[in-house]
Amino acid sequence: MSAKFVYLSRAKIQELEAELKDLKTRGRKEIAQKIADARSHGDLRENADYDAAKEEQAHLERRIAYLEDILSRARTIDPKEFEPGVAALLTRVRVRNVKNGYEMEYVLVSPEESDINQNKISVTSPVGKALMGRREGETVKVKVPAGWLELEILSVERVD
Repeated sequence: MSAKFVYLSRAKIQELEAELKDLKTRGRKEIAQKIADARSHGDLRENADYDAAKEEQAHLERRIAYLEDILSRARTIDPKEFEPGVAALLTRVRVRNVKNGYEMEYVLVSPEESDINQNKISVTSPVGKALMGRREGETVKVKVPAGWLELEILSVERVD
């Protein structure tokens, strides 16, 4: 696994820790019960329930290993450490598409926290990279799959 730090908010670290605890306790117990139930059906060579339960167990253990890796490398972000008005991790950036006037708002987060449904974009995404380190009033050009975007930064504020 990677040795690079992962920068996460305190809330995200707590969320991942809770998921890990749940998977190690309830999740493992449920899988063990499914495997035991499937074993009771007899011949394991042609037992689809057993195969499915073992596959589910492998998936669960991969997720546990992933979470343990992320949490072992996690470093907490304090948005107060960043300069006010400058786009950085855990800042909310409101932009306007210069071409069509459409306004959007994004929260810049680490790749592990990105969630487009909540307008949380990774600082490693094309738009996230273009916004990082920029100030209110600046205009950035960014290449996206659909072509070029020109975005005017309307505001930058910390997310606490």
